[in-house]
Amino acid sequence: MSDEQTTPGGAERGGPEPEEIRFFGTTWVHHDGGYGLRRAGVAVGSLALAAAGAAVLRFAFQGLEVADVGAFVGILVVAGFAICSALAFRRTWDGFVRRPDPAAQSAADKSAQSLMLIGFIGSLLAYFCRSLLEAPGEKLHRTEYETARERYERRRGARTGNPAARKPKPKGKKRT
Repeated sequence: MSDEQTTPGGAERGGPEPEEIRFFGTTWVHHDGGYGLRRAGVAVGSLALAAAGAAVLRFAFQGLEVADVGAFVGILVVAGFAICSALAFRRTWDGFVRRPDPAAQSAADKSAQSLMLIGFIGSLLAYFCRSLLEAPGEKLHRTEYETARERYERRRGARTGNPAARKPKPKGKKRT
């Protein structure tokens, strides 16, 4: 988010612009434009998708039972999905609270993508829980936006005009 953005014509827009949030755009700033309905839709949608995902996993587990792979494999599968879902929930929830450190993103983050894929139910449940409180990521975006606005206003208020346009101070007359 840059502090001074310009329009295509080059005119200043008046400070930093809020960052868009998926499914909400910039309606989170003033809670307008159907913000409440969007939050309700995101909550219902993510819960419905989590339930559908759980049903698909149930069918997969029934397939393992039909294949008669044994109780140990069944326990491993259930434990694997439970652990991956818990990790995905935590990772998604943390993404709503703080931005990931770009320096810390490495091969470990790429390997965590498979955990997120396996634990998709946890990620959807985190999205559901967060949408009950606010738009997912709203608090983080609001903090960043307000900080950028304050910084912009301080810089803008500190300006006293064009220093090149100032008139030179009159020099005092020399007395002889």
